[in-house]
Amino acid sequence: MVREKISVQEVIVRESEIVEILRRENEEYRRLEREHRELDMMLSEIESKKFLTPDDEVEIHRIKKLKLQKKDKMAEIIREWKKMNSVL
Repeated sequence: MVREKISVQEVIVRESEIVEILRRENEEYRRLEREHRELDMMLSEIESKKFLTPDDEVEIHRIKKLKLQKKDKMAEIIREWKKMNSVL
């Protein structure tokens, strides 16, 4: 079996194409992406304060953890899509 050598650029393009497909076809992926964006806006709002309270620090940590969970789940959906569609 001969494997075709692909560049990093090609991998990035393929990844972005998969993301576009999932945005169109996968409701869960769209929801996770939207929630991740909303968390990002919340985080930016808190971090833009001149001074952070201890409660702000806790909230920042909580939001970052949620964002990571969303991102991990999105990556899992991409991996599953690749597996189901025989994409490396």
